[in-house]
Amino acid sequence: MNQLFLLLGSNLGDRVFYLTEAADRLSALFGKTAQKSKLYETAAWGLEDQPSFLNQVLVFNTGFSPRVVLALTQRIEQELGRIRKERWGARVIDIDVLFYGQQVINTPELHLPHPQLHLRRFTLAPLAEVAPDFMHPVLQKTIIQLLEECPDPLEVKPV
Repeated sequence: MNQLFLLLGSNLGDRVFYLTEAADRLSALFGKTAQKSKLYETAAWGLEDQPSFLNQVLVFNTGFSPRVVLALTQRIEQELGRIRKERWGARVIDIDVLFYGQQVINTPELHLPHPQLHLRRFTLAPLAEVAPDFMHPVLQKTIIQLLEECPDPLEVKPV
């Protein structure tokens, strides 16, 4: 079994509904969450002229391969009505694979750990809640160290 870290985000429609529904569907596939963060309200990152997000980190233990995990998470996004119009655009649901244990993968369709994780306070804050001492396999720093060094000035607050 491998530790799987996922970041859920939503900034359109009933954000709590979409996060809850995604979490329920993920649990149906991967089993009970090993850990989950609180919900965090965060300003939009990248493309900032859009509604704020609710974000949450979920941790599962899974035997599914990283590529299967990616396919399953993308299927859930589609089932919940995600439409990919523009990079970093508004969306009803987003599910990012952050870590799959200590694996490092760089293929056209999958990059692990998530390549921009250390630059995003909205990812690091909920991640630090559930796994402050988890060691980033490439940067060789803990999540709490990455959060302390994060250059992202956008506000992230627990809901």
